[in-house]
Amino acid sequence: MKTTETTAPVPAGSGAPPTRSRGPAGEPARGKKKEGTTLNVFSHGVLVIWAIMVVLPLLWAVMTSFKDDASIFGSPWSLPDTLRFSNWSRAWTQANMSDYFLNTVLVVGGSLIGTLVLGSMAAYVLARFDFPGNRFIYFLFIGGMSFPIMLALVPLFYVVNNMGLLNTVHGLILVYIAYSLPFTVFFLTAFFRTLPSSVAEAAFVDGASHARTFFQIMLPMAKPGLISVGIFNFLGQWNQYMLPTVLNTDPDKRVLTQGLVQLAVSQGYKGDWSGLFAGLVMAMLPVLAAYIVFQRQVVQGLTAGALK
Repeated sequence: MKTTETTAPVPAGSGAPPTRSRGPAGEPARGKKKEGTTLNVFSHGVLVIWAIMVVLPLLWAVMTSFKDDASIFGSPWSLPDTLRFSNWSRAWTQANMSDYFLNTVLVVGGSLIGTLVLGSMAAYVLARFDFPGNRFIYFLFIGGMSFPIMLALVPLFYVVNNMGLLNTVHGLILVYIAYSLPFTVFFLTAFFRTLPSSVAEAAFVDGASHARTFFQIMLPMAKPGLISVGIFNFLGQWNQYMLPTVLNTDPDKRVLTQGLVQLAVSQGYKGDWSGLFAGLVMAMLPVLAAYIVFQRQVVQGLTAGALK
C-alpha cells in the first residue's frame, strides 16, 4: 500500500507554503509515543516489583512482632489474632533493648553532629578558597572513601586502646566521625560550589568575618545538602556493626546492632522468637521514621546541584 500525500489548503494572503500531511505509513510521532508508553509501563512495573520486595518483609516483621511463638511457626503469613504488646515490653526490659537504644542514640547523635560540623567546614574551605594543596587535600578525602574499613580494624584497635578510648562512648564517637568524614566532605564540597558567590561577597563588603559568613549565611543556604548527607550518615552510623564490635567490648555499653546479635543468640536458645522480632522492629523504626520525615529534603539536596 502506497502512502499518498495531500496538500493542506492555505488561506489566501497568508504567504505560508502549503503543508503536506503524511499517511499511515509515515507517522514517527505516533511511533515515538507508543515507544515512550511501553518504556513507562516497563519502568513502573519494575518500580512496583521493587517496592513489593522492600515493603513486604518490613510489614511481615512488624506483623510478626505482635504474634506469639506458636502463631509465628503455625501461620506465618496470617494477621495476628490479638496485638501482643507484651512482646515489645519484654524485649525492651528483659532483653536490655532500652540500654542498647540509649547507647546508640548517644553515639550516633554525637557523631552525627560532629560529622556535619567538621565536614561542612572542611567542604566550605575546599569549595570556596583556592590555596596550594587544595586539590591534594580534596583527593585525600576521596581516597578515604575507597579505603576498606576491614584493613584498618587492627591498627585502629591499637590506636584507640593506646589513647585510652577503648570501650568508651566518646571514643566510638570520634571513630564514627573519622569514618564518615570522607563522604561528607565529598558530598558537601560539590554542594557548596553550587551556592552563589555574590551572597558571600556582599557579606564581606558589609564587614562580616569568614566565620560569621559561613555560620550565618552559607550554612543555612546549604540546609538541603546538610539534611541529605545527614540522613545518609545517620543510616550508616545507626546500622554500623563492625566498628562497635571491635572497639566496644563492654556489655554495658553495647549499641543496638550488638544488642540485636546478642538478642538473636539468647532468644534463639530460649525460643522467644516474638521478642526477637519486637527488638528487630524497635531498631528499624527510627531509621524508617527519619527517612519518611526528611524524604523531600533528601531529594531536594540530591537534585540541587543539577538544577542550578
